[in-house]
Amino acid sequence: MKVSVIFSTYNMPLWLEKVLWGYECQTYQDFEIIIADDGSGPDTRTLIDDFKKSSRLNIIHVWQEDEGFQKSRILNKAILNSTTDYLIFTDGDCIPRNDFVQVHVTKARAGYFLSGGYFKLPMITSEMITRDDVIRQRAFDINWLYARGLEKTYKSMKLTSKGFKADFLNFITPATATWNGHNSSGWKEDLLSINGFNEDMKYGGQDRELGERLMNKGIKGIQVRYSAICIHLDHKREYKTKESVLFNLNVRKETRRSKKIWTENGLVKQKEALRTN
Repeated sequence: MKVSVIFSTYNMPLWLEKVLWGYECQTYQDFEIIIADDGSGPDTRTLIDDFKKSSRLNIIHVWQEDEGFQKSRILNKAILNSTTDYLIFTDGDCIPRNDFVQVHVTKARAGYFLSGGYFKLPMITSEMITRDDVIRQRAFDINWLYARGLEKTYKSMKLTSKGFKADFLNFITPATATWNGHNSSGWKEDLLSINGFNEDMKYGGQDRELGERLMNKGIKGIQVRYSAICIHLDHKREYKTKESVLFNLNVRKETRRSKKIWTENGLVKQKEALRTN
């Protein structure tokens, strides 16, 4: 099936380019990319335009004015611009392993969403990764990463586990299958049925809240944290505030308490706005 890969970005063209390299070498190729751009400057647009000229990737660039952290809004716009029935969500700072899309497609099931994670890299390692490292998949080799500044940790199992071992770890992990914005996927009709992302929410758990509404509707999560692999490039988060995190925690608490399914400030409003424009 054809699928859409949706990821957000904001003024990180160097990281965005590395991520796009990862999608050039996917084993599963029947997908479109929708870059949900939350107000980046001209450097990002130039990168995307230049990349499209030399790449086979089908890239759709959805941009909105910079009005602070408005990730939920731009992701809703990206959903409305998608042309497929199945949507994979990640971030513009997460390089996918070459089987990333294949895993999401293979494990997709009606009535479920997929819940993945990421493997976080330090800044020194993030900066070292070149196009050749991504194309040849060295960037996912744990020993190669250790030699370039990564500290040894038990989390390395995410990169070293495949096949039966990965499936077994997915099964026994104590981590709950939640909707994680950096690595999750689901059916477009399910996201439409809950009105997409809650645009009242800024940074801090707005993706989890969407997943909680899906679960309230009866859509269950499947754990794929050891199968759908992406590496996270380091960066600062100036947009993170105590106020936004606290506000979002309260929204999520109410969503769970009331078994809420629909968000009032979501896709329907965006759809009406597109008609108006």
